[in-house]
Amino acid sequence: MSLGNTFENDLAKLIFQATAIANIADNAGTSPLTNLYLSLHTADPGEAGDQTTSEAAYTSYARVAVARSSSGWDISAAVVTLHANCDFPAATGGSETETYMGIGTASSAAGKLLMSGAISPSIAVSTGTIPRLTTATSITFD
Repeated sequence: MSLGNTFENDLAKLIFQATAIANIADNAGTSPLTNLYLSLHTADPGEAGDQTTSEAAYTSYARVAVARSSSGWDISAAVVTLHANCDFPAATGGSETETYMGIGTASSAAGKLLMSGAISPSIAVSTGTIPRLTTATSITFD
C-alpha cells in the first residue's frame, strides 16, 4: 500500500512542523513536542533501535534540538529539509565516523527514534571537528 501524494506532504508537516491534518490529526495535546532531536550514529540504528543505538560517543557530543515548525524544517512535495545548517558540538576528544543520522523525541537517553538514514558523505570526527548536517540533508516521504 502506498500513501497519496497530498497525504505524504500532510504527514511530513504534522511530524516536522506540528501542522494539523484536517479531520484526522492535530497537535493539541497536553504537552506536544516543540522540538525534534537530531542525533549522529556510527552505524544504522535500525528500525528496532532507539536514539542511543550506535549513537556518536566522541567527547562533547550532544543531540541538537530543531524546532518542530517552519523555522526548523522546510517541506515541499513530501521532501523534508533542514531550514538551516545544524552544527553539533565540536569534538574535544575521540575519533569516529558518523554514517547515519537520527530524528527522535528526546534530548538524551533512549528516546523514541522516529526515523534514521545514511549520511552522504559520512562525517569523520576527531578533535576539533564540528560535525554539520546541511540544508541539503533531506528526508523523503514516499
